[in-house]
Amino acid sequence: MARSATRTAPINLRALDSERSLIDRAAAMLGKNRSDFMLETACREAENVLLDQRLFMLNETDFDSFMAMLDAPVKDNPALRKLMAHKAPWE
Repeated sequence: MARSATRTAPINLRALDSERSLIDRAAAMLGKNRSDFMLETACREAENVLLDQRLFMLNETDFDSFMAMLDAPVKDNPALRKLMAHKAPWE
């Protein structure tokens, strides 16, 4: 979300006092107010949920295009090859 955008869509919810206190403490530790903390956290989690989907629906044309991309030969990637040539720090 652009920082210059004006927030106009209300989101209302009820919480226990203990939940609100927990959220307020966490927000304060990050130097944020409750609304900013809750909105940023909820949006981040929503993105994770959406990105974690393993089933997606495509029409026939899009499916054929998707399969063609998967079946295409892998392009050379010198930067990736260089990265993979180094031992991992934990090895």
